[in-house]
Amino acid sequence: MRVLLTGGAGFIGQHVHHQLVAEGHEVVVLDSFRPDVHAHKPEPRPGLIIGDVRDAETVRRALDGIDTVIHLAAKVGLGVDLDDLDDYVSSNSLGTAVLLRQLAHAKIQHLVYASSMVVYGEGRYDCAVHGQVAPGPRRTEDLDAGRFEPPCPICSKQLQPGLVEEDAVLDPRNAYAASKLNGEHLGASWARETGGHITALRFHNVYGPGMPRNTPYAGVAAIFRSMLESNQAPRVFEDGRQRRDFIHVRDIAAAVTMAAGALLHQPPVTAYNVGSGTIHTIGDVATELSRAYDGPPPIVTGQYRLGDVRHITASSDRLRHDLGWKPAYDLTTGLADLLSAG
Repeated sequence: MRVLLTGGAGFIGQHVHHQLVAEGHEVVVLDSFRPDVHAHKPEPRPGLIIGDVRDAETVRRALDGIDTVIHLAAKVGLGVDLDDLDDYVSSNSLGTAVLLRQLAHAKIQHLVYASSMVVYGEGRYDCAVHGQVAPGPRRTEDLDAGRFEPPCPICSKQLQPGLVEEDAVLDPRNAYAASKLNGEHLGASWARETGGHITALRFHNVYGPGMPRNTPYAGVAAIFRSMLESNQAPRVFEDGRQRRDFIHVRDIAAAVTMAAGALLHQPPVTAYNVGSGTIHTIGDVATELSRAYDGPPPIVTGQYRLGDVRHITASSDRLRHDLGWKPAYDLTTGLADLLSAG
């Protein structure tokens, strides 16, 4: 198939591009090479269109002869600075809306959309008394006092975190999360009105070769790695026990291409969690990287960011069952691959 890959020059996009080409697909990349992410902007060449997904004419030209679209282009990051609010809405929500409109005009009906686990807000929690509950945002006074675990909203007792599934209530808690969920909603509207098919992939914490360093968009593994390469101890927020699912970028790429190939046989609107299925804490990752680099041990700072959630891990069983996908890397082999890549 002939695929338009938006954001194809980014961290995840480069790996998806490589996977598509390896599978024999023809790929057209559309990327804006925004300067806060990319140090250099190349010259346009066959198969590469330099332009903004918010520009309707650029998108219209990029869709010529395309069978399927994989939409990765987005402003990423935590999204806790209100000065960035309009940029998240413009880059992500408006960018997706412009793309969907042009898809409708071009009568292209297959779209894979890069979403995120952040659409869930806090993950799943169970109270021993009240069963499954949804805690509200953590209070500043609790965080200041080092009380990082969200309590039961009914009885204030301690909760047990679990795995969130795709049908859970969605509760985005920062600008990035809200824009990603808005893209899912816009895509669902497009699918209903055009008879198209959209698969939203809710990526978990992605790491691997090529991940950004020293930018506002670097993930926690990249931040720890940069510290260790400067012989600094990784600085871990809160108490380091925040639970996450770290997924290797090549496993993400495999999930994306599988989803693209299966669109015709999928329901009009589908969402999948994409995670390794193994839970680690932020402190675990910092410790593993410190050992790998033979560097100083992590420092647990007790600091916090209001936009962070405490625990978010999800079940990827639906993706495994429906598409036969399974991750090839665990955290140990994945970090070894990251280090060997330089």
